Amino acid sequence: MSMPKMHNTPGGRVFDVFNFILLGIIGITMISPFLYIIAGSFATEAELTRRSFFIFPETFSLDAYKYIFSTNTFTRSLLVSMGVTLVGTLVCLFFTFSMAYPLSRKTLMGRNLFMNLIVFSMLFSGGMIPGYIVVKSLGLLDSYWALILPIAINPFNLIIVKTFFQNIPIELEEAAKIDGCSEVGIFWRIMLPLSKPVLATFALFYAVAIWNDFFSALLYISDSAKWPVQVLLQQIIILSQAQLGDAASASANFVEPPDQSLKLAVVVVATLPILIVYPFLQKHFAKGMLLGSVKG
Repeated sequence: MSMPKMHNTPGGRVFDVFNFILLGIIGITMISPFLYIIAGSFATEAELTRRSFFIFPETFSLDAYKYIFSTNTFTRSLLVSMGVTLVGTLVCLFFTFSMAYPLSRKTLMGRNLFMNLIVFSMLFSGGMIPGYIVVKSLGLLDSYWALILPIAINPFNLIIVKTFFQNIPIELEEAAKIDGCSEVGIFWRIMLPLSKPVLATFALFYAVAIWNDFFSALLYISDSAKWPVQVLLQQIIILSQAQLGDAASASANFVEPPDQSLKLAVVVVATLPILIVYPFLQKHFAKGMLLGSVKG
């Protein structure tokens, strides 16, 4: 006789109701700040001052967004961030995966030495000033590569990917070698197709890190025309009372926005691109993290 399922019993149904209520409260608590930020970006200064929290603004206003997009400077910075994030993510994935695969092979000469150096780099960092000197010595100042190459390989991500490659049965590699496949061919034709969940997961990690990074641009980029959107948005907040960019590029009907809604609109604009990308990678996210986290 089969045992009844837990959710069909009185205790199981009570437990399901309790879980539903608890998770619902946690979910509402977590999403409420995002809803307030979006609503506040469309609200007026008076409403933001009068109401401490709301989901729907009483008066719908686009003044903050008109201010942000009133100049070509913002559009240019947005394109810079998109380009740096796209190229940087591809570069980071290439270096991380191409280094993790050889390190996952026990036959690699000097494997333990390389792994010790990687772990050492996780624990100790040269610091900001040595990093700046290295970037300057390589001639990367005021270059987009200064925002990509210093973070091309994350040691933690590298170790996770290496562990994933170690979990792939060695028989697949041996069968490919029998068929005459080279080491590079095994990596591109077998290992990478099998690592799509991990690839998608770390693509998201690297993309978010590069998109949100503004400190590197503050250090290495002095040309304002090459600023990514995060640096420009910071300047918008600091100089929210001043006209941004060339006055000729602004609309004649330009209305100065309220300070609070401008800050909330900045958060929305800076977060929206990553929120758009995330749903396409979400299905691989949990699987990708678990595949490389434990060695079987």
